Amino acid sequence: MPWCHPDYAESDSITWVKKAQESWRSGDEYGFALFDRAGRFAGGAGLNQFNRDHKLANLGYWVRQSRQGHGIAVSAVRCLARFGFETLRLTRIEIVAAVDNIASRRVAQKSGAEFECLARNRLIVGGVPVTAAIYSLIPPSSR
Repeated sequence: MPWCHPDYAESDSITWVKKAQESWRSGDEYGFALFDRAGRFAGGAGLNQFNRDHKLANLGYWVRQSRQGHGIAVSAVRCLARFGFETLRLTRIEIVAAVDNIASRRVAQKSGAEFECLARNRLIVGGVPVTAAIYSLIPPSSR
């Protein structure tokens, strides 16, 4: 992730928390910190890029390397989907992962998201356009 760099400081975290709080108030984005069962910080996840007219949003997640493979991201996706459908009344949630990001794609699949397509130049990674895999979740009542 571009924000994750060796010079990342506590002040960067404070700025992020303040921005996240404002985004919650405005309804522009809903970010969550993720913690493992022992209460250690494990990553983050959130709903963003809302299209209010079509009641859809993007769902993104990041889990620190030392906590990957423990089901944290899958649990976060399921919880966020429930929040999106039940609280925000969304009708579609998309997960967009770089085609080569096998770990993120696996999380989408394990979370119950349905693979829909590969979209060329859908993401910019390291300043370069890349193909992305698009997955979707819809409310249980729509299936």
